[in-house]
Amino acid sequence: MNFLTKEETKMNLRELVNNQAKKYKDKTFMYWEDITISYSQIDELTNKVANFLYNLGIRKGDKVSVYLPNMPVFVYLYLGIPKIGAVTGPVNALFKAREVKFVVDNSEAKIIVTIPKFMGVINEIRDELPNVEQVIVVGESTEGTLNFWELMEKASRNAPPLVVIDEKNDPAAILYTSGTTGFPKGVLQTHYNIRRNAEMIKDFLNAEEHYRFMLILPLFHVNAQIVTVMAPFTIGASCILTPGFSAQTHWETVAKYKASTFSAVPTILSILLKMPHENLDLSSLEFVICGAAPLPVEVFKAFEETFKCRIVEGYGLTEGTCASSVNPIPTDTEDRRKIGSIGIPLPGNEMKIVDGDGNDLPPNSKGEILVKGDNVMKEYFKNPEANAQTLKGGWLYTGDIGHIDEDGFFYITDRKKDMIIRGGENIYPREIEEVLYSHPAVSLATVIGVKDKIYGELPKAFIVLKEGKSVTTEEILKFCKENLADFKVPKYVEFRDDLLMTPTGKIMKQALRDEENA
Repeated sequence: MNFLTKEETKMNLRELVNNQAKKYKDKTFMYWEDITISYSQIDELTNKVANFLYNLGIRKGDKVSVYLPNMPVFVYLYLGIPKIGAVTGPVNALFKAREVKFVVDNSEAKIIVTIPKFMGVINEIRDELPNVEQVIVVGESTEGTLNFWELMEKASRNAPPLVVIDEKNDPAAILYTSGTTGFPKGVLQTHYNIRRNAEMIKDFLNAEEHYRFMLILPLFHVNAQIVTVMAPFTIGASCILTPGFSAQTHWETVAKYKASTFSAVPTILSILLKMPHENLDLSSLEFVICGAAPLPVEVFKAFEETFKCRIVEGYGLTEGTCASSVNPIPTDTEDRRKIGSIGIPLPGNEMKIVDGDGNDLPPNSKGEILVKGDNVMKEYFKNPEANAQTLKGGWLYTGDIGHIDEDGFFYITDRKKDMIIRGGENIYPREIEEVLYSHPAVSLATVIGVKDKIYGELPKAFIVLKEGKSVTTEEILKFCKENLADFKVPKYVEFRDDLLMTPTGKIMKQALRDEENA
């Protein structure tokens, strides 16, 4: 099933920022605490970013790691780095040293931009990052680092040196997704991918220039970047940037800034339902966007009933830039949504279901979901094997199993990938297992996802110890916390004398899942 795209417009991200600044000038694009930043200011600030990076030797194709929490500087970098043809590399702010090292090193980043709080991690791995030439600190800099604001002060606000950018082939961002092989894969998103996916969301939502998109998810994730920065930017609307989701102040922030919408994950909606919600001012709220993980039907219905606000549920993956399908927005006269489905393809996307040999399947037949469109990534960085498995004939093989019904609505029923989704964060068990196997007392280890009412799924580890060795659950968890982001650390640990194996020597995970779900 597909929608025809409108006549193509050629525009890289540098041109997009410049055009929107000329059109919307002093209109506020970003609200941050008590300050506002206009479209013209965004253009000037991103020019400064591009100019000082160019002065430091950054050229077309070079990677710049952005290891920051939610803050305006993240947006300046995200839109400024591509202005000189360089590539933005967001780094998960929850990562520990081992994980940060892999992402920065694998991407071959030449510069890291971070904050003083994260310098402990950087100092721990600095000598193991041969490609990194400079570390730039947003805040008080230390010996061997550069000060972001000093660089900005000296940089020109005029347009940076002109660079020839092929918007369809030149990457603007590299984002790392958790990998089944134990380490993440770098997804290269082009200027075209990013602009077109934002335009698809814009066209679908039919949002107007007065809309204000509240950003509560981490900016190192595509959902925040595309849905609540790039979509409003292409619309000429505004972004309300927050440090992150806070259950205590969420509705107060919605009311204070008169938010039209916010993008969330199912866990956030579940938490909001459990919080006091009397006497709320939701008069500005048009709808709520939800994605990143399956939204339980009961949460969907309870949220809409409680807050009298429509939910727009979407589906996508980093390899598809952000969004590929969505449930139609209900109107006063019609509600075409099928709650429990992931909706229909966004305008400019095609989706289909295929069998194990890549043959198209008819409605109500279970198979793998494939996506095709302007938003499908260029490729995985330095990973030809994964590219061959994932990109075939212009189609993106998602690894999600599902079906399509007679009306063209898609449903996810399973995951081909061995993945756990915890509160919208993707966790690949293999990465946890690699850490567990590095513990001197562990002989066998495997990790599965177990159901949780708030987070959807939580990781549980099953461990067989080496003969004569002993270790406690607390010691295992401490070891994991030292090597993994907190959201990846197993919630539960169970020691066993042995684990069932297949004839080829693989641990039988499905038997463990069946036990947990019994």
